[in-house]
Amino acid sequence: MTPSELDSPRVPPSRRAVLAALGALGAAVGAPALAQFRVEISGVGATQIPIAIGRFRDEKLGNQPIGEIVRADLERSGQFRAIEAPGVLDEGSLPVMSEWKGKNVDALAVGSVSRLADGRFDVRHKLWDVVKGADLGGQAYAVPAADLRLAAHRVADAIYEKLTGDKGVFSTRIAYVVRAGRSYSLRVTDADGEGGQVALSSPEPIISPAWSPNGRELAYVSFETQKAVVWVQDISSGARRKVADFRGSNSAPAWSPDGSQLAVTLSREGGSQLHLMSRSGGDVRRLTSSSAIDTEPVFAPDGRIYFVSDRGGSPQIYRMSASGGSPERVTFAGSYNISPAISPDGRAMAYITRQGGAFKLMLMDLADGGSPRALTDTSDDESPSFAPNGKLLIYATRSGGRDVLMTTTLDGRIKTRLLSSGADVREPTWGPFGR
Repeated sequence: MTPSELDSPRVPPSRRAVLAALGALGAAVGAPALAQFRVEISGVGATQIPIAIGRFRDEKLGNQPIGEIVRADLERSGQFRAIEAPGVLDEGSLPVMSEWKGKNVDALAVGSVSRLADGRFDVRHKLWDVVKGADLGGQAYAVPAADLRLAAHRVADAIYEKLTGDKGVFSTRIAYVVRAGRSYSLRVTDADGEGGQVALSSPEPIISPAWSPNGRELAYVSFETQKAVVWVQDISSGARRKVADFRGSNSAPAWSPDGSQLAVTLSREGGSQLHLMSRSGGDVRRLTSSSAIDTEPVFAPDGRIYFVSDRGGSPQIYRMSASGGSPERVTFAGSYNISPAISPDGRAMAYITRQGGAFKLMLMDLADGGSPRALTDTSDDESPSFAPNGKLLIYATRSGGRDVLMTTTLDGRIKTRLLSSGADVREPTWGPFGR
């Protein structure tokens, strides 16, 4: 893995940046622009629950289309085929089940929005099992106007969990980098790409964002001082601190499962090697000692570290104990495999492989050593990240000459495109539960 090889024009530009030992990113000047998204969903799942979701009664009071948000969330999961319910029903309605059965609906979700005396909004929903004619219950959320979208996502989470048994991820957050002209910004948004905040704006590149396990902080690499430096930033307050600003390159931060440590790639001793440090940047300990480029570390739930190295002659994924020791090679198919992401249960690994001149998102079963399979038909995929329930992946790719964000189900059948207006979006990372 040589700098000239990885800095080839065929390599996705932000992936060159993530491998910061190569120094591929240059300076840029300009003001940040905010990305606004809409959602496009494509594909058909093997089995989907047909669910009718109507407009929430009086949802216009809060200027948020609660029913539409819930419907889009559930469709994006790949588990549901959403059907728009005509008219307006609410949680106090008693639907005629025979009518809904005649429309081939298995479940029905209804709700309402009302304004409380203190100015907040009361969002309520109820879920019905149409097949059994059973009331599956509902919930109420009292929220300020600014949290109406979040309330809609929580409604979708509740419906998803009730009907699938798995925890929903619609009320979680994602972080990603926006490049607009010659400016960069790090954004934090809802899982559907809407709303959110700008965590950092800079005329210099920002790369490799990584969520802390508690969802309160982001680690990332900023070139604002004309070199790669690792920072950690509190999402709520905006306060941030340098944790790696050593001689040479400081890159690719990854949090340990308990949030007490960071794995980083440092070149302070001359070559790009893995190091472990405390979350404050102290107690730095070198993990690898090779003549190769070792980079892109990521922790598995069991505490082991997966990383990319060219020690075997080409970029491949390895794993090792966080206490050190001999690395074990994980990928063998293909001559170029980078950017590992480990599922929350530790059973699967997503990564990027190069096939000819194309970069493809792959999924590999770590539990049984099954053959990797491609999840996409695009050719510039990068930066995969698992949803915290392990049921979806978010990644970046190129479409229509733009860098865009996509989500996909693990079988590759259902994909969602988050389209930005006039900006390139890249390097997504999915935050944990517990918002």
